Amino acid sequence: MSSATQGTNVKRNFRIDGMHCAACAARIEKKLSGLQGINKAFVNLANNRAVVEYDSAQLTEAKIIDAITELGFGAAEEKSGEKRDALQKEEQEKAELAARKRTLFIVLAITAVTETLMLLEYRFNFHIPYHDWIMFIAATPIVFWAGLPVHRGAWRSLRHGMPGMDVLISMGTLSAYIWGIVAFFIPNAISFMGISGMIMAFQLLGRYLEAIAKSRTLGAIRKLLELGAKTARIVVDGKEKEIPVEDVRPGDILSVRPGEKIPVDGIIVEGYTTVDESMVTGESLPVEKTAGDEIIGATINKNGAILFKATKVGEETFLAQIIRMVEEAQGSKAPVQELADKVTGYFVPAVIAISAVTFLSWLIFGRSFGTALFSSVAVLVIACPCALGLATPTAIMVGTGKGAENGILIKDAASLQTLLKVDTIIFDKTGTITRGEPVVTDIIPLDNVTENELLTLAAGVETASEHPLGQAIVRAAEDKKLNPGKTDEFTALPGLGIRAVTGGKEVFVGNRKLLQEQGITVDDAESKLKSLENEGKTTVLVAADGKLAGIIAVADTLKEDSKEAISALKSAGLNCIMMTGDNERTAKAIAEQVGINRVLAQVLPQQKEAEVRRLQEEDLTVAMVGDGINDAPALAQANVGIAIGTGTDIAIEASDITLIRGELTSVFTALQLARETFKIIKQNLFWAFGYNVLAIPIAASGRLNPAIAALAMAMSSVSVLLNSLRLRRVKL
Repeated sequence: MSSATQGTNVKRNFRIDGMHCAACAARIEKKLSGLQGINKAFVNLANNRAVVEYDSAQLTEAKIIDAITELGFGAAEEKSGEKRDALQKEEQEKAELAARKRTLFIVLAITAVTETLMLLEYRFNFHIPYHDWIMFIAATPIVFWAGLPVHRGAWRSLRHGMPGMDVLISMGTLSAYIWGIVAFFIPNAISFMGISGMIMAFQLLGRYLEAIAKSRTLGAIRKLLELGAKTARIVVDGKEKEIPVEDVRPGDILSVRPGEKIPVDGIIVEGYTTVDESMVTGESLPVEKTAGDEIIGATINKNGAILFKATKVGEETFLAQIIRMVEEAQGSKAPVQELADKVTGYFVPAVIAISAVTFLSWLIFGRSFGTALFSSVAVLVIACPCALGLATPTAIMVGTGKGAENGILIKDAASLQTLLKVDTIIFDKTGTITRGEPVVTDIIPLDNVTENELLTLAAGVETASEHPLGQAIVRAAEDKKLNPGKTDEFTALPGLGIRAVTGGKEVFVGNRKLLQEQGITVDDAESKLKSLENEGKTTVLVAADGKLAGIIAVADTLKEDSKEAISALKSAGLNCIMMTGDNERTAKAIAEQVGINRVLAQVLPQQKEAEVRRLQEEDLTVAMVGDGINDAPALAQANVGIAIGTGTDIAIEASDITLIRGELTSVFTALQLARETFKIIKQNLFWAFGYNVLAIPIAASGRLNPAIAALAMAMSSVSVLLNSLRLRRVKL
């Protein structure tokens, strides 16, 4: 394709109505994958959505929707993070569930009566007048009124040449029903009319329970949607007006009172307050905010009225981006699912063939038509491709939702599965293992100077400096409520430090070379300087009136949980490496504090990606943890890139997993989550495959009543869903 007609590769979510089993999802996925311009298409049975990547020059949303509706399903594009629409759909789903519940109540009441009559007739030989007519009257509305959506689905799938679960249930119920009518005209024939109604009743019960369980798997999205504000107060010409939050535009000035949710992301233009940002950071203590500070939508304004300018609205807000990432992760496909998908594609035709062979075999071996039909119907309704189709996506949905609740955003299911194979984790130092902000750690006065006097002297000189080390000294003085004096004749000496005059004294603040050039000896402090530097600290020398007044040590301190996180990962069998641009002595000092044995020091930003690739060439599966722009290439190169969410947007975009709270222990939590999720997936697949392998031969042997088979089939799908929901109770 020429550049003139080259479109943009876009990803869209579509909601699909009318899917009942894995074969439905496979049919839609096959149709979409065959469209010109489609790069990738995945249909998720568990959340009734399709995730489609396509070239916008060759394809439009309308054509994708048309392709889905041609198969007999409902479809509509779904915008991520649109709270009003999402909650409206949830209300619609609740109404649909209520209607299904009413229908099910009627069906189960009729079924209870027919089952009681069948027990009396066949188990206890209690003859009931007009028994077969009662069964006919009871079964007809269940099979043709309550079961109409099943028959419609069966017809649709047959018409498009891809039979699904509906075909098996429809064939089973109609076969039993038709034989029930034929039995009216055959003396002493056993009617299956009641069984036909029971098969459909248990199928509808299973689908209702399945719908309830599936709605619970979407709990994480629902919780995230509920975090956002519903309305906002916009200020126009000095007057406040309340509007829906969806109508806020960038640049609007908004008012927020104490105790209210901040509606969108923005910058404070007036006022002072504290904000509860626990939704983002996990920290319970409110953060002080004043004019010029950024605030995040869905966080809570605690105790001050503020005016702020909206900067990010709609799908651009921090909360909407989180929701979008969770939705995409929940709609993605893990590699482990491919086997189940392949089996599902051949499943229904194979079951129909087995059912036909069962029917013919019973007849060949001289059994009655009724016995042959009894066994073949049992085969049709015992088989369950739904359990296979739900085994992986339901666990992925619950697992990624659980991750989001714990501040871990997972880009897709493949990343989660790859995390299981990781044997080596590389950590960037600054901003990842350390706080990324230097602080004063030691104040060592010399020559009859007190600590406060030394700090006041240095802070007075550094007040006009923009250097990070200088700013750390100024902050330390502010924390001690010290008042630096007025500074005159300030001169910055690049690579050396600062010269200034303060309080009538000539003061130098800088490194050894600066003082040596001024003829000031540092020999007496040399042992102390080396000791501090061996601890990974940067030393700042302060001299006044030609004499060394003292040493101030500054260091980028460890995050509180760094040591705990590294220890946990090493205990889990992972090899931990630290990579930094710092010199080897400083790097090793930090690494020793957290328990890392292997250090890659003095690595330039452009070399980080190559270092990751070199480790991969050693047959290691590598995860990279970083937060800066210079980490982005390495994050993208790693088998799994993990971004500290308090870092840059570019690092987050390049990563596979984002830790929005910035806690390093979340790396271990993500590993735990991956292990727990895939343990559930393996259990689900084992149960789904095992159930079908065991149940179909039992049904074919004639030892299983078709009605009981229908109930077992329904419960198999529900059991897979309930097993996936166990992830919600896992403590991470």
